Amino acid sequence: MDYLKLTENVLTLDDVLKTVSSPDCGAVSFFVGTTRDNFNSLKVKQLVYQAYESMAYKVMKVVCADIRKRWPDVKHIAIYHRLGEVPVMEASVVIAISSPHRQASLSAVDYAINTLKSSVPVWKKEEYEDGDAAWKENSECPWSSSKPSLDESKACNKSS
Repeated sequence: MDYLKLTENVLTLDDVLKTVSSPDCGAVSFFVGTTRDNFNSLKVKQLVYQAYESMAYKVMKVVCADIRKRWPDVKHIAIYHRLGEVPVMEASVVIAISSPHRQASLSAVDYAINTLKSSVPVWKKEEYEDGDAAWKENSECPWSSSKPSLDESKACNKSS
């Protein structure tokens, strides 16, 4: 089963673990992306996330389908992304995947976060303690090295 969530609520690992755990699985692998307190010598106060939610869910479903094709023994997939304000040390994204053995879940989690960052329309703004803020471009977007159109720019200036 796939569990997808875009939420302004705090993400907790216990809740996600309960969601993906299964008696026939011996592995649950996680990726947790948290807000760090610095970027290039600037003191970060928090991150603020926005999403094109209907499209984000569609793309997250495609990511899950791709995972299931590549790792057919994956049991449950959870991809939770925080929206709104995310203070330092809180989770912005949690991905958890269960499988009978660790290799499938570990590989699938790596694939999931890399694919999420390069394709799901979620945008991140860093807010600094000095009052400044900056929307962050995601260099993992395939078109980020060229001049993107307005639509591409919105899809590229995204999360985590």
